[in-house]
Amino acid sequence: MSKRPPPTRLLSVGSVLADIRLDVPCLPQRGGDVLGSEATISAGGGFNILAAAARNGLKAAFAGQHGNGPYGERIRRELAAEGIEALMPASRDGDSGFCIVMVEPDGERTFVTSPGVEARPGQKPLPTLQLGPADALFASGYDLCYPELGPAIADWIGDLPASVTVMIDPGPLVADIPAEIMAAVLARADIFTLNRREAGLLTGSDDRAEAAKRVRDRLSPGALVILRDGPAGCFLLGCDIGEPGLQVPAPVVQMVDATGAGDAHTGVFLAALASGCPAAEAARRANAAAALAVTRKGPATAPRTDELAAFLAEQEAERTTKG
Repeated sequence: MSKRPPPTRLLSVGSVLADIRLDVPCLPQRGGDVLGSEATISAGGGFNILAAAARNGLKAAFAGQHGNGPYGERIRRELAAEGIEALMPASRDGDSGFCIVMVEPDGERTFVTSPGVEARPGQKPLPTLQLGPADALFASGYDLCYPELGPAIADWIGDLPASVTVMIDPGPLVADIPAEIMAAVLARADIFTLNRREAGLLTGSDDRAEAAKRVRDRLSPGALVILRDGPAGCFLLGCDIGEPGLQVPAPVVQMVDATGAGDAHTGVFLAALASGCPAAEAARRANAAAALAVTRKGPATAPRTDELAAFLAEQEAERTTKG
């Protein structure tokens, strides 16, 4: 990864769908019910990463399917509002899917996803997409799990030029990704980002450093593992960061809603790389962006460049005062 030029555009095949968000006092028991409040609908999924990157100066484009119904229309409006280009035409085969997001009082969130047209390859085959020599490509575990789209992505990324930075986030469905598809994306991924729960499912280890090492050992030489660890920040291993790895702390905040925090981290990390930051500094900025995101309700809550700069300055001033 260190020998590649900084990315000049983020192109995502990460599926974008509608998030239907509900505040709940607790998750219902099996066969039970709870009364939710403050229901909202917005673009979610891969939209959050694209928005985070675009808000921090990295040009972004969406290369997945979007539907011809009300969810697809909302997704296109919100992409346009962020200055994100949709490379595929609206699908003629149905609407985009949706995700029920249940947020508990402590900010933790639980999902139920109903896939739509984004679960299938688009009208333009992936190999026909025009990638620039310094593009970054993002795909998620949701996309890799879909029976039609997953194999298409795995076959395609293996043939991409080495100058294209491939970033993979396996997400909550990490254990459901078919083994042959996981092997293919691990072999091509330049950056592999996942949270601690997902790392445990993938590697069988609860130890942060050991889990990161087991993932790193399945990647190509020079690839980077980012193990996101909530309030503890993130752990880096690979690229120019050798063993035992590097723990990058996160600012201390009061969490309101964890939805989209990992997406904010990913989008801002790529935007920081694009601006010339080394991996450790990009991770510091990404940690701060994720910390800000969890203080806000909703999915696409990543800060803009000026907000992030002001927050980092506040954090530095606090450290100076305490020090």
